[in-house]
Amino acid sequence: MIKNILNGIKAYSGTFKIISLLGLWKYFWIPILISLITAASIFSTAYGLSDNIGLFITQSWPYDWGKQTVLIISEIFSGLLIIVIGFILYKHIVMALSAPFMSPVSEKIEAHLLGKDPHSHRNTSFLQQLWRGLRINLRNLGMELALTIPIFLLGLIPVIGLVSTILLFLVQAYYAGFGNMDYTLERHFNYSESVQFVKRNKGLAIGNGIIFMLFLFIPVIGVILVLPLSVTAATTRTVALLNSKNDLQNK
Repeated sequence: MIKNILNGIKAYSGTFKIISLLGLWKYFWIPILISLITAASIFSTAYGLSDNIGLFITQSWPYDWGKQTVLIISEIFSGLLIIVIGFILYKHIVMALSAPFMSPVSEKIEAHLLGKDPHSHRNTSFLQQLWRGLRINLRNLGMELALTIPIFLLGLIPVIGLVSTILLFLVQAYYAGFGNMDYTLERHFNYSESVQFVKRNKGLAIGNGIIFMLFLFIPVIGVILVLPLSVTAATTRTVALLNSKNDLQNK
């Protein structure tokens, strides 16, 4: 597990070189635009709602004493919850809508790595790739929320909070890496086979997702670069893994 996590992280080295060498930047403009619009929408929503939710929670406090303290705690709690949910929604919205644009990128990188002419292993259309992206990300969104909510609530308990924060980050990283890997897996496996493949290689998904999540903390530039670099990194490692397991033979 630890080795695969490190491999997923190391895969980011050389991504700029691969993107430039293959002339892939032109494929990223629409996903980058999707990423910027989604990030801006989620940030503005979080900023506007945190005060309102905090005030709503405070109104349920029946006493005058401590009301200001409750308001401050409620606003902080609301802001953190919205940010966590915002990160979750951002990942899945961007990855799902970018699927038809990222799949060709992944295919060109794979062809370069294997020394083959680019061709579609699974002959899917733009709409089929979009549907695949939506299906995978809706599934992952449900799974991630099911894990995130109880972990977040546990984090309200003193001392456990630090562990909860780490777990939340790793859960988000796993599903980010999952989405990035699926742009490659889409050509080789059906939906259920892809899910099983990522489960068997959790470390790689987590490693890729760790850098993905860290990029999101870099204002503007992070949102612009996160998808090109993370998809390129995920593709290189996923192709290497498939090739080492002979899953690319006769493809």
